[in-house]
Amino acid sequence: MEWKQIEQSWVLTPPQPHGVIHFLGGAFLATAPHISYSRLLEKLAAGGYVVVATPFTNTFDHRQIAIDVHKSFQRVRSKLFLDYFPVFGVGHSMGCKVHLLTNSLFPNERAGNIFIAHNNYAANRSIPFFKELSGTIPEMSSMEFEPSPEATKLLVTENYKVQRNLLIRFFDDNIDEIPELAELLQRKFPNTVKVQALSGNHLTAVGADVNWQAGSNFTPIDALAQWLKQNATKDIQTLELVLLRWLTACRESVKL
Repeated sequence: MEWKQIEQSWVLTPPQPHGVIHFLGGAFLATAPHISYSRLLEKLAAGGYVVVATPFTNTFDHRQIAIDVHKSFQRVRSKLFLDYFPVFGVGHSMGCKVHLLTNSLFPNERAGNIFIAHNNYAANRSIPFFKELSGTIPEMSSMEFEPSPEATKLLVTENYKVQRNLLIRFFDDNIDEIPELAELLQRKFPNTVKVQALSGNHLTAVGADVNWQAGSNFTPIDALAQWLKQNATKDIQTLELVLLRWLTACRESVKL
């Protein structure tokens, strides 16, 4: 399989697909998701899913981002004749918020959604040096994402209709908001929302390989580097397995 650019998205197509995954990455990784998340997405494609990874550039207008990526995905779906396959959304970090907005603004066409390390922070917490910059640019102090975190929660509460959801959080991640999202979605769908905590951190889904070359004399630092590399690989392998198992169970439960 090779990545192909179709419309604005990057697409992987397995020989005999049985589902479609629409993937959205985190704020600073979303511009090239087929590169940033290549390992995870290629594993999902090998599991029999057409992967449509839609890039986007982060702005303050998250609503417009959601509208744009939805339209882009719909064009790819139509162009590749994917209308008869079940569609699953998979998002990481800010990509989770964009999926939430998309599925709150448009009619439900999803068999299920997966949210990995969801993040819905305000602008002053999400943007590096926001407070410092607002001290020199007074107009920045009143700037906020549209919709704001609270407005996003209200929109999801009132309009989000995807019943089957998998929420993934990592033990070493102190910037995700999976517990808050879980509470919101479980009030709406108490029997079809699953939350799972895994070993890893906020960037585990990226699966970056630690390329460490040991010297001629093997030192404790070399041992530590190899241990970190092995554990990072183990973490993303576990994530891949959990996602594929849930996707299979979800497809079977709705008899798609």
